[in-house]
Amino acid sequence: MNTPSPKRILVAPLDWGLGHTTRCLPFIRHLLQLGHTVLFAGNEWQRSFVLQSFPELSYFQLKGYEVNYSKQANMFLPHLMLQTPKIFKAIKEEKNWLKQFVVTQKIDGIISDNRYGLHHATIPSVILCHQLQIDSGFGATINRFLQTLHYQLLQRFSSVWVPDVAEEESNLAGKLAHPKILPNNTAYIGWLTHFSVREKETTKHLLVLLSGEETQRAQLSDLLWQEVQGLEGKVVFVEGSNAVKRENIPLHIDYYQRLSATDLLPLIEEASYVICRSGYTSIMDFVALQKKAILIPTPSQTEQLYLAKYLHQSGIFYAASQKNFKLKEELHAVADFPFKKIDAHLRCQQFIPVLEKWLSTL
Repeated sequence: MNTPSPKRILVAPLDWGLGHTTRCLPFIRHLLQLGHTVLFAGNEWQRSFVLQSFPELSYFQLKGYEVNYSKQANMFLPHLMLQTPKIFKAIKEEKNWLKQFVVTQKIDGIISDNRYGLHHATIPSVILCHQLQIDSGFGATINRFLQTLHYQLLQRFSSVWVPDVAEEESNLAGKLAHPKILPNNTAYIGWLTHFSVREKETTKHLLVLLSGEETQRAQLSDLLWQEVQGLEGKVVFVEGSNAVKRENIPLHIDYYQRLSATDLLPLIEEASYVICRSGYTSIMDFVALQKKAILIPTPSQTEQLYLAKYLHQSGIFYAASQKNFKLKEELHAVADFPFKKIDAHLRCQQFIPVLEKWLSTL
């Protein structure tokens, strides 16, 4: 399905980590293939990342929410909640930014990934969100309050697109994306990945792929760096930060600070196992590539803790705790894990008819 005339689509992801920006790439690619104009809005590091894949994009500066994280794992949620006024101020600012932007740029449609101020009264506005049900860790009463507040924000948009499948037996987000009551105009759009869906049966190395906020990223990095020193076999270690540079690298370790998606793909494909955080975008990527992953959730991040436990119990990925993590012991245990295979090809294309139907209404 193609639209009668090219449209001008604003795409703007949240700046919390790389995941939100990464999962916008399939939309950008398909919009460009259909001949539409994509206007990307974000901060400088988001611009640098996206332009690696799509140098032809029109880019516009949009300040992020710029949250900061506690150095203490058990203070993650309280520290985040203390920044609520700052977050709502950012939402108000991006809403005011949008009022001017749609006039000067003549926008036909908006795709926002978790940016809650980018909705418009007369322009169709979509928000991407996989976490409809919030697990605060503070009990059912607080969870219900937060979900009510969240739904009020979501229902200002004309559509809510959930990057998961509706089927109970094969979804990846569990209760987070499948609450008892859905927001209005919700559609499940399948899984989003910027990688081509394929399976490559090679086991050349163990891949350590780090990401996430500091200081938790650094703590896991230091732990795993010590664990891979005496490991037999090839290891590829991706730091996930340009601020760190390891010295005295053993011969059996290939070390990188950061890698582009193009350079990272063959390293993932050739990995026997990938050790990483249980971020939802990474989960979708590894399902698409049919890779075996060992998930180590960030301590006190309830979303990552839930996803790791849920996917472990589902037999899709192996999960381990960061506390007292011993790599050799986990590699021994993971050898008997089932790693349930899921046919990802059609599910990773599911967003296309949803996107094209939406475009036809603009």
